[in-house]
Amino acid sequence: MDKLRFAVRKFDPFESALEKCWAAYKSLHPSDVEMEFVPLDLEQLTDAFFETDGLHNGDWDIVHINTDWITRAYDIQGLFALNDFLQANPPEDYDNAWSDSLTSLQNFDGRIYGLPFHDGPECLVVRKDLFEKEEEQARFRERYGKALELPKTWNDFLTVAEFFTRPEVNLYGTVFAGYPDGHNAVFDFCIQLWSRGGELSSGDKAVHLDQPIAAEALDFYRALFRNQSCLHPKSTAYESVQAGQAFARGEVAMMVNWFGFASWAQIDGASAVKGKVDVAPIPAAIIDMSPSLNVYWLYAIAQGSRHKALAYDFIRFAVSKENDKLLTMEGGVGCRYSTWHDAEINQFIPFYNKLAQLHQTARTLPRLANWTEIAHIIDDTVTSAVQSEQSSATLLTEAQEKINTWI
Repeated sequence: MDKLRFAVRKFDPFESALEKCWAAYKSLHPSDVEMEFVPLDLEQLTDAFFETDGLHNGDWDIVHINTDWITRAYDIQGLFALNDFLQANPPEDYDNAWSDSLTSLQNFDGRIYGLPFHDGPECLVVRKDLFEKEEEQARFRERYGKALELPKTWNDFLTVAEFFTRPEVNLYGTVFAGYPDGHNAVFDFCIQLWSRGGELSSGDKAVHLDQPIAAEALDFYRALFRNQSCLHPKSTAYESVQAGQAFARGEVAMMVNWFGFASWAQIDGASAVKGKVDVAPIPAAIIDMSPSLNVYWLYAIAQGSRHKALAYDFIRFAVSKENDKLLTMEGGVGCRYSTWHDAEINQFIPFYNKLAQLHQTARTLPRLANWTEIAHIIDDTVTSAVQSEQSSATLLTEAQEKINTWI
């Protein structure tokens, strides 16, 4: 009996959508084939792919891999190019299904190593019920002498976050995912840099940290984590999923996080803020400099899979219009144009069609094979900034010296 093993990014909506997708696939293609979904956190996924050689040794047939790691996987020849399968039996509406922003990072010299699974750029996620309450608007105007509005600058963001922080009722102005896993603190730092007009790469430097504008970005981030008047107290322990869960529990007024957590909180039956969510551009230090970040997840086939044709057949089924919509209705973020503009989805998630707008300003991280190591250096630097008294400039200079040994 054949058995497919699928390394899944651990997240309840992903898992439930895939189980339903597999059941639908089996009903159309009855067989003795079994599917083993193995949900793994971010660090477990990188270990499974790179530390234990799981992309080569047959541990996995299908994998969820994000675009932070795709170059490393390509560099070690760990993924199977889909071109022959795509040419022989392409997915539904293949040439017009996705935005260019969801098809470029997995394309290496015309070889395609994955199909879009889940997306949703970073954005400002808000409790619209709090912002729209007349009593909250009156209290804010009385305290600050101006209208309560969605913040467009970081200074306004801090003011609004402070206003909504009420520990006595377990409500906090904002939450950040500060757990040091080499991901969200890095993303947050990049957003702070971009929102000030800075660039992560410059000249011949693929990663350029020892610059004054990067020190400004890090100064703001470390001050944010030390400011107990606006931040959820578990921010240093939360990764992005846990931060999203805190928002869905009604503990947070607004957060900068992935679009997917907004849609999930909007429709999930267990969400305390169901039907009360909206999204907006991320605040910036410079007006009209609102950045976003596009890191997306792919379905890919491990090079070591012994069932590549069967794995592709399921992936092809999973990226159909129907199943892309299913993922969204379960709480993930479908990637197809058809999903973004689907009337039923936009009825349940009125802000869903804002995805196209967010993609217009979404940035990507450097496509480097050793980005994981570089990201951990940046992550360690951000953590040190929060926990130590060393100046941001010194920390960034030390980080640059370490990074220079990798690039």
